[in-house]
This record gives sequence, structure tokens and C-alpha cells, in this order.
Amino acid sequence: MSIELIDVLDENGVKTGEILPRDEIHKKGLWHRSIVVAIINDKNEILLQQRSEQKEKNAGMWDISVAGHLSTGQDALSAAAREINEEVNISLGYHVDIKLFRYMFSYRTTQKFSDNFIENQFYDFFILRKEDLNIKDIKMQESEVQAVKFVDINELEEMRNKKTIVDRPPVYDELINYLHRY
Repeated sequence: MSIELIDVLDENGVKTGEILPRDEIHKKGLWHRSIVVAIINDKNEILLQQRSEQKEKNAGMWDISVAGHLSTGQDALSAAAREINEEVNISLGYHVDIKLFRYMFSYRTTQKFSDNFIENQFYDFFILRKEDLNIKDIKMQESEVQAVKFVDINELEEMRNKKTIVDRPPVYDELINYLHRY
């Protein structure tokens, strides 16, 4: 298994020039960047993934369609396309058309999962509308994802209330506002 290298950021989201393995970044609680992508089908349903029981955080919980770190030197859009292809294997082809993605906003968060796992992250949130997306056609990366499903806005809100979905308040607030407009 290859080691995932990530650009270290300062508290303002600017690259420091330091590059470290993902595990070391979390152990030291250094700032870094990730993406989250909500994939929405033509029925206005959101693709959710259930995180593998082997994940180091939020194991077994439902989560947004795709989330992941930016690798060293990678931009957010390329990371979003890579994570989509890795985690839920929705092929976007070799050329990612930027028009497919809608950039929503960026935010930062700090969470301490343990003394050796501190997450100081900047997130870039995107929405990807994908027509003719069938759940049977999705191939999951079993080390990351154990199930996928589509939910409508009401089920998403119900999952938030029951706390069966990873806590991402700004993402879900914006996603629900977006879905109410379409």
C-alpha cells in the first residue's frame, strides 16, 4: 500500500511547503485540505455511502457521497474526480468537465478523535449532478465503503436528526437549501 502524501497548510489554508504522510498530519493535528462531493441523480436524490467498519473514524456511519484528502500538488476538482472513481467507481472519463461540478463553498473544522488523530481540515464542497445513475452500476471500494444508497431530502433530514450520518452541518445545510431550489 502506498503512503498518501499531503500538503501541509497554515491556519489560513495556505500551503507551507511541507509535505507529510497523511497519518503524520493527523497525529500532529496539522492543517490540510479535503473535498466533499454530493452526487445527485435526476430524481433529486443524494448518493450516500456507508463507511467501512475498518475506518479509523466514523466507522459504519452513513456519509456524503464522497469525501477525501487532496494529495500533494493536487487541486480540489482533480481530488474530487479521483475520490469518486476510487470510492464509488463512477467513471467520469479521462477528462473531468468542470461544468459537471458545482463548487458550493469552503469551510474549516477541527475535530479530535484521539490523542493520535486530530483533524484540522479545510473542506471544499462540490455538488455533482449525474443523470442515469443506477445504484446497480456503482462499484464500491470495499476497504472504504460497505454500502451505498440514494436518499431524498426528507430521509437525509431524518438521518441527521437520528445522528446516523457523519456530522457535516454546513454541508448538509447547504445541500438541503440547494435541493429545495431544484
